[in-house]
Amino acid sequence: MALHIVLFEPEIPQNTGNIARTCAAIGASLHLVHPLGYSLDEKHLKRAGLDYWHLLTLVEHDSIDSFMREHKDDKLFFFTTKAHRLYSEVKYPEGDCYLIFGKESRGISEHILINQEKGCVRIPMLEEARSLNLSNTVAIAAYEYMRQQNFPSLLQDGTLHRLSWGQAT
Repeated sequence: MALHIVLFEPEIPQNTGNIARTCAAIGASLHLVHPLGYSLDEKHLKRAGLDYWHLLTLVEHDSIDSFMREHKDDKLFFFTTKAHRLYSEVKYPEGDCYLIFGKESRGISEHILINQEKGCVRIPMLEEARSLNLSNTVAIAAYEYMRQQNFPSLLQDGTLHRLSWGQAT
């Protein structure tokens, strides 16, 4: 798969579960970078991902430093409120692409962002808003990537089932 969602030290299992479900629905890999703020067998994590876990490719990394060393030559995009460039202004590559998100409480460390400034992007919001929920941010970013790639392998047509008024669905 070309799209990789990367969570640096996520803290809230429900967010990770929701993100896992999004990744499963679009065929993206989910990378979890330790330390995690929860156990991977936590019920909140499993419940949020529902029955999509079998569709998910999950990759774990020991630390941010090990992830950065392993992927230093890949296309990395860091989502941060500190960026100047909007996520929608980027032309995401067709090959492997890594969308990276920081922990819920503090985001991505500035010592990483300073060295990766060209890959930093933001989602616009009101000045008074501190940040968006992590799982919402990932969904916005992932679907922008998928839109730019013309939603490869995703079902794009739905079917309405015509029912009479008052008939149960």
